Amino acid sequence: MFYYIEGKLAHLDYTFAVIDAHGVGYKMTITQTTYESMPAHRSVSEAPTVRLYTYMAVREDGVELFGFLSEAELEAFKLLITVSGVGPKAAIAILSVFTPDRLAITIMNEDTKAIAKANGIGAKTAARIVLELKDKISKTFTEAISAPSQTQSTASVPTGSSKLSDAQSALLVLGYTKSEIVAALRGVDISNKQTDDIIRLALKNLSK
Repeated sequence: MFYYIEGKLAHLDYTFAVIDAHGVGYKMTITQTTYESMPAHRSVSEAPTVRLYTYMAVREDGVELFGFLSEAELEAFKLLITVSGVGPKAAIAILSVFTPDRLAITIMNEDTKAIAKANGIGAKTAARIVLELKDKISKTFTEAISAPSQTQSTASVPTGSSKLSDAQSALLVLGYTKSEIVAALRGVDISNKQTDDIIRLALKNLSK
């Protein structure tokens, strides 16, 4: 129903924000990441104008709005709640620990222990998140590297291997620099490995 709501930041708390849009106060549950990225809020008269991308959850006991400062965080939230047993509150808890990029890296690394550190997320749920989302994230990488971009064309490393080039492009999508990627891929054995496997090995090197 709402894609985003823009207005004055009437109230900001650790777990929710209230946006005054044309005299209507919209209360939205937010992540710690969004909270920490909000502009300074000193007084009502100095309230800044903000835009939060929204998701509306309709349940039997009521309706709840969730707000995110970036579209990437909203998309990560929507992806998380597709996982069996992961509801909006669990997704908020996870995104309060991870930025969307770091979450993608963590899932590709199959680091269930890191995901389980989020409030209310157990080992079984973390494992299910990795199991159900790893392929979806890999598909996102594939789509991203299939689309031509100036960044990818100017930062490619001549390797003679399309798989290695694709892996590098996917890492660029995640925000790593050319020098970081070159170092992470140096020495990686790509024989008999798919692009996903190369990315996973590089991410392990990058996380050290």
